Amino acid sequence: MATHSTDFYGRFAPVADDDRLLATALWVYWGFGFDDARCDQGPLSTRPAQFNALACQVQRACETDTAIGEDRYIGALRDIVRRFRSLATPTQVSRFAHAHRAWLSGVAWQIGNQALGRMPGLDDFLTMRLLAAGGEPTLAMLEIATGAEVPARDLHRPAVRALTEMAILVAALDNDRHSLHKELTRNQADQNIYTVLMQERGLPLDQAVEVANGLRDRVLLRFLELHDRVRPTAGLELATYLQGLRYGIRGNNEWGMRVPRYLSLGHWPDAMEDTALTWAEEPSDTRPGPLEGAPGIAWWWDAGLG
Repeated sequence: MATHSTDFYGRFAPVADDDRLLATALWVYWGFGFDDARCDQGPLSTRPAQFNALACQVQRACETDTAIGEDRYIGALRDIVRRFRSLATPTQVSRFAHAHRAWLSGVAWQIGNQALGRMPGLDDFLTMRLLAAGGEPTLAMLEIATGAEVPARDLHRPAVRALTEMAILVAALDNDRHSLHKELTRNQADQNIYTVLMQERGLPLDQAVEVANGLRDRVLLRFLELHDRVRPTAGLELATYLQGLRYGIRGNNEWGMRVPRYLSLGHWPDAMEDTALTWAEEPSDTRPGPLEGAPGIAWWWDAGLG
C-alpha cells in the first residue's frame, strides 16, 4: 500500500477514466509486490534458474487466459490482464504482454548478476536497467489507460523507440536516487547507478551521485530535443503517447520524492505537498553527444532520428 500506485499511474495518464486507471494501477501494485517478494528480495533473488521457471509461468498468465503454477502472483496477474482485455484492443494487450516479457528478461539478468556476485559495468548496467526497471510494461499501459492506439508505423519508428527508452532510463535513474536511502539502510544497495560508478570509476558515493545526476540530465536533454523534432508532425494517437512519456518523467519524480515506499518515515504525504518540491533551474551537465562508456545507447544521438 505504501507504493501509492494509483497516485503513481494517475500522474502518467491523468486523462484515464476510472476503470482504465484502476486496471493499470492494479498492475503497478502487482508489479511492486512481485518485485519485492520474488525479484529484489526473497528466496529467488539469487537463484536465476528457479526465478526463470517462475517467470515463464507468470508470463504465460499474461499472454493467455490461463494460469499454470501455484505461486499466488500468477492468478492475480491473470485477473488483471482479464481487465485489460475487457478495456483494450488485442493489439494494445499484445504490446503489453511483449513489454512484460522484456521486463522479466531484465530481472533475470539482474538476478543472474546477484547470484554470481557480479557488478556490471556502466554499459551493461544501463542496458539491463532499461529492462529490469519495469518501464517497458509501465509505458505500454499508456495505450490501455488512454485508449489511444498508436499506429505501428509510428510506434516502431526509431525516433519513437529512442524516446521510449530515454523516458524509461531517466525514470529508472531517478528511482535509483529515490530508493538509495532505503536500500542502504536495509543493506540492499547492490546494483544501482551509484554502486556501478563507484566500482567502475573508483568514485566515493558523493561523487558517484554527482556523475549519475549528470548522466541523467544529459539523457533528459536529448529526450527533449528529439521530442521537439517528432511532436510537430505526430498524429493524435502518437501525440497522446508522447505526452504520456513526458507526464511519466515528471510524475515519477513527483511521486518518488513523496511516496512512503521510498521515504520510509511512516509519513503519508497529502496532495498539497507537491507544492513543496523544488526543482533545479538548469541541468547539472549540458554536454551534447552520447554518454561516455555507454555505447549500447549511443544510437539515441544519431543525427538521422526524427
